[in-house]
Amino acid sequence: MITWKDFEKIEMRVGTILEVSDFAEARKPAYKLKIDFGEKIGLKKSSAQITKHYQRKDLIGKQVVAVINFPPKQIGPFMSECLIMGSYEPDGSVILLGLDQKAENGSLVG
Repeated sequence: MITWKDFEKIEMRVGTILEVSDFAEARKPAYKLKIDFGEKIGLKKSSAQITKHYQRKDLIGKQVVAVINFPPKQIGPFMSECLIMGSYEPDGSVILLGLDQKAENGSLVG
């Protein structure tokens, strides 16, 4: 169990995917993403193993929820700067958490 104070340390924000490219060097199929978190936070990069349910073209402009206050993580030759949130399916694939309405980039999720 974590405390409310622990949960408050996690900074989840809304961002819009601007660019998607294949991450050929990843051990499992993945994309490299560039996400806009608004003027105050800016652009961040992430990798995501979401190739089973999403085509690159369908991700452009999609809003996602991400944890932005983890330290950057080196994934092969790529530096990931945030963690995109999603649900793990029984087969190990990931379905992205989504919004039912458009939100401002950088909006705090809590």
